[in-house]
Amino acid sequence: MIEIVRPALEHLPSYKAALERGWSPDNVRLLEATREQLAAIEEDPVAFLASLDDREAKGPPITLPDGTRVARLPGFRRWIWDGEAAGSIGFRWQPGTSALPSHVLGHIGYAVVPWKRGRGYATQALRLMLAEARAVGLGYVEITAKPDNPASQRVILANGGRLVGRFFEDAAYGGVESLKFRIDL
Repeated sequence: MIEIVRPALEHLPSYKAALERGWSPDNVRLLEATREQLAAIEEDPVAFLASLDDREAKGPPITLPDGTRVARLPGFRRWIWDGEAAGSIGFRWQPGTSALPSHVLGHIGYAVVPWKRGRGYATQALRLMLAEARAVGLGYVEITAKPDNPASQRVILANGGRLVGRFFEDAAYGGVESLKFRIDL
């Protein structure tokens, strides 16, 4: 059984160990994000944890993969937990609308540690995060997946997602083809 937990000092050693094993909570920036998180944990663990819950978008601007800087959206991250760190799932939104800016690939993103994949963790984590997303008052969430990632597509479909189209990601992400799914809340 898994749960999604608010990142806290009690969970941090296990999460850090997953990063040290080479896992990345960021499916776009991969090991760059891992290195940044390890450095932030080392510098100030309490500040690192606080940065993962930014419902008012008070944090610094976000730097996209192409170097473009954009305003931060409100959002928060939860850790997928089965007694130890099993992954990460994040939720972001734009206040007052279900729509997202073109540079945001989706409302929810998730990553499960490789040694725990194939156990239904992402499916359950997404189901739990949808309950938290409903509380924000959105009519739907959008989640993207690459055409060559059937595992992620199954996670979305198992949670009521429906394919709404193919699109090319913002140039900041390389302009590659992706699939957009919508889950009504």
